[in-house]
Amino acid sequence: MRTNELIEMLSSNIEPTDHRRLKRGLGLAAALGAGAALCVALLLLGVRPDLHHPGVLGFLLLKVAFGAGIVVLAGWLLTKVARPGGETRIRAWVAAAPFFGVMLLAGLSLASAPSSHWDRMLVGHMWLECLVSIPIIGVLPFAVLVWAVRRFAAPTDLVRTGALVGLAAGGISAMGYALHCMDDSVPFVALWYGGTIAFCTLAGALLGPRLLRW
Repeated sequence: MRTNELIEMLSSNIEPTDHRRLKRGLGLAAALGAGAALCVALLLLGVRPDLHHPGVLGFLLLKVAFGAGIVVLAGWLLTKVARPGGETRIRAWVAAAPFFGVMLLAGLSLASAPSSHWDRMLVGHMWLECLVSIPIIGVLPFAVLVWAVRRFAAPTDLVRTGALVGLAAGGISAMGYALHCMDDSVPFVALWYGGTIAFCTLAGALLGPRLLRW
């Protein structure tokens, strides 16, 4: 018997997971991870002091909406891929929709600004802190989501499942870090928030086969 046929036979004989239990477990893990990320961000970094200034709240909501959109889509895909054989019934590219959206807005923002401002809009003042903080804050939500997948699910595509866990954790972390970040430009969000969340996704894909094995 060929290896692929053996894997298919074993997967087809696995009892189906409880969909409601899986959704509740992942939802609870996401909520706990969000609470943990918020606490870490507030304790280590604090809240930006200028939230009362005009326009600041709007950019904060944009950053939070970007992270929330990623978390919602990643969580929805995770409930499918975390079931045996579920990877055959998803379109993973859907998770990239928030990235395409913020990149489009970033392009429009750069196009409407003088080229002399592009460097400040892209790099800002806190790029290094953003690059380091989001992955570090994301460790706790990643760990909680890994526990939930191991406890309530039975994925067969561990790389893709790990990538979605990393994506969700990165989105949660970005939402927490947004409360502290004072760089308010869409290109900055697209480059540094998007880039660090993509890094979290890659890390999840690499760690998934080792951490989610069952």
